[in-house]
Amino acid sequence: MATDRIDLSDALWFKSSYSNGDGGDCVEVASDFPGAALWRKSSYSNGDGGNCVEVADNIPGVIPVRDSKLPHGPVLLLPPTAWTPFITALKSE
Repeated sequence: MATDRIDLSDALWFKSSYSNGDGGDCVEVASDFPGAALWRKSSYSNGDGGNCVEVADNIPGVIPVRDSKLPHGPVLLLPPTAWTPFITALKSE
């Protein structure tokens, strides 16, 4: 069994927007740790500041995709074979 581990001791943690406000069910999310996604604006984003797609290409085996306006929002994890069909579908919208 593989024991690939990511060291989260230096991670920056923040309370997720999915946590409730009464101090009960809280979810924390880590960012800025070794092995974390390095986000960049995709060349498929438009130039007027509207529809911006960010991708990270430093994660082996998947292409993480997110909306630049929601940096702490949901992330899609696409297999590399799905990238071109995904972008083609977005462009046709």
